[in-house]
Amino acid sequence: MYKLPKKHFWHGRVDSETDRSSFRFHQTIEFMDTYDVPEGAFSIIGFECDEGVQRNGGQAGAADAANEIRRHLADLPYHLGDRQTFDVGSVMCKNNELEKAQRELGNHVSLLLASGSVPIILGGGHETAYGHYLGLRRTVGPDARIGIINIDAHFDLRKAARPNSGTMFRQILEQDGNAGYLFLGIQPLGNTKTLFNYAEELGVEYVLAEALTLLELQNTQRIIDSFCENYDHILITLCMDSITSLYAPGVLAPSPFGLDPAVVRRLLWHIVSNEKVRSFDVSEVDPALDDNGKTAKLAAYLVAEVMAAFH
Repeated sequence: MYKLPKKHFWHGRVDSETDRSSFRFHQTIEFMDTYDVPEGAFSIIGFECDEGVQRNGGQAGAADAANEIRRHLADLPYHLGDRQTFDVGSVMCKNNELEKAQRELGNHVSLLLASGSVPIILGGGHETAYGHYLGLRRTVGPDARIGIINIDAHFDLRKAARPNSGTMFRQILEQDGNAGYLFLGIQPLGNTKTLFNYAEELGVEYVLAEALTLLELQNTQRIIDSFCENYDHILITLCMDSITSLYAPGVLAPSPFGLDPAVVRRLLWHIVSNEKVRSFDVSEVDPALDDNGKTAKLAAYLVAEVMAAFH
């Protein structure tokens, strides 16, 4: 079910009522449905869903993530100049109908892309990424090559009786011969040997978390650039469980050996500077598991960093 945006999530400190260079997100955000966003603008859309995480053995709470991220984003300084940002509402999963909600999210993402805006998708569970993908595929057609760059501790290539927050990349690979994957931050203790074998069988590219440090990013940046050269459009998805649990405890599977947030920020800066990047989602945030909003706040900061770095 699609819900129109609500203004009450957007409030915060006011340094000036007139000087735009002093404005924060809550002073610049505009509100609109997904049908009318102008070309070149950012479009923030939420995905309110617990079903994917619960099917994956987790507890409810992820459905609240989008609005928690909005609250933290609202008070951050707006460093996007005259570029417009719209809150276009959320898609909510009703009656446990995950697949229907993912399709609906895809429909709205497609509308936003067709208008020439840049979708910024705020998710709960990582099943958000499947709806995100559906929207891009619908927009660019069946023959275009889509490269998906996923910053994640897990492959999310699991086989299950029903789709959940750990199956979406397997779903895409099984149905789309024109999609490719680059996983950044994969952790050996976050994936079974079977999943590593399956990833290699599929020809999936990945970089282990241990190779991602500030001193060693140049090699990964070359891998990213080489990957992007092979595709027509790039989709970015960030799973917050890729980040060490010290900074991101509010996730289904916290990562003691996860990435430093500064590394993730640098990775995102590099990826979004590529002109082929069409859209971005941040997923795997559960406010019910969070520590004083730490994970949602970090997610909001990373969203702001992505938007400021976008080409």
